[in-house]
Amino acid sequence: MPNDAIHRGSNQFAARLVATATAPLDLASADGPQVLHWPGRRLLVQRGDTELAVRNLDGDGMEVRFPAPWPRRYGSVAVSPAGDLAVFAGVHALRAVDSTGAVRWEIRHGCWSAVVCTKAHASFSEYADDYHHSHADSGSAAFSSDGQLLWAHIRNHAGRDTKEEWLILDPADGTVLTRAETMTVGSGSTHFPHPNPAYMGLTVGEGEENSPVLWGHWDGARLTVQRFIEEVLLAVSPSGEYFLTTDLGQWSLYLHRAEDGMELRHLDAEEAVPPPANEDDRVRWDYEAAFPYDDTAVVGTEYHSDDPRHWLVDPRTMALRGRIAYPFSVAGSPRSAGQAAWYTVAKNQTTLHLWNLPHRG
Repeated sequence: MPNDAIHRGSNQFAARLVATATAPLDLASADGPQVLHWPGRRLLVQRGDTELAVRNLDGDGMEVRFPAPWPRRYGSVAVSPAGDLAVFAGVHALRAVDSTGAVRWEIRHGCWSAVVCTKAHASFSEYADDYHHSHADSGSAAFSSDGQLLWAHIRNHAGRDTKEEWLILDPADGTVLTRAETMTVGSGSTHFPHPNPAYMGLTVGEGEENSPVLWGHWDGARLTVQRFIEEVLLAVSPSGEYFLTTDLGQWSLYLHRAEDGMELRHLDAEEAVPPPANEDDRVRWDYEAAFPYDDTAVVGTEYHSDDPRHWLVDPRTMALRGRIAYPFSVAGSPRSAGQAAWYTVAKNQTTLHLWNLPHRG
């Protein structure tokens, strides 16, 4: 390892605690809290088996509860930037629900069960007690930055010849505006909104041997999709000019230009990051990261350990600037919380912490 890499990695940058939020739901029947963000808007979201809690992290801290149409193990959920609509991406349907529990619209689709289900189930009760449905794969959905579009990854129809598609819908009534085949066989997926509502990123997990990133652009008439094989999307820069990925082996970070997807530069983990103490495994980038400033990304290593390390990376040169020093121990990976912030979740999942760099605006 080059000596200059070790020297850079020894630099310390203090993180400032911006806010602490307690998980609103009981973790006995809920996932840990997470942050959804768009320009000027940050929401704490926590998915429970019977309800979804959404809290505004900016301003008044208002909280809304959405009744859930099925338990959390049956899919994922998207929330509008205004916090007034939740779209549950389930095993057999996309369902839009407002905070009163009223169903705005529903689109049924092919089953995400790994054991092929050929039925067009009309209600959750038809498969609520089925083992294979409760252990199904899943798609995902996300709202555009202006809340005017909903992007969704689904299986397109009931039957044995089902294929996966990427849809763009009008969230007001569920009208499908366009669709494109993803050519994937996903076990799960995650969307990454872009500041420009015409763009969206999607990572589709297909196991250890494949995991494409799809980068979509919708001009109002045509959906163009770029495909990056064996990469995982990590974060989008605040200006939207760049996005950051890593490969499945977690060897390198890759900086892409959002406009055309071109890879501009990369950073190898083993060449840049000092080896962890008391660990024999090689250095690997985490599968989650944050991009709080256009000239600074926050990326992690050893997310699984009791002492994960988080690093500042300069995307302009893809150089490691140094390690982040926190005022107390943190767990897991750094995660994106929008412009000028990132977040971590406590090991017991009960508390979420927002961070920034004190020398930055």
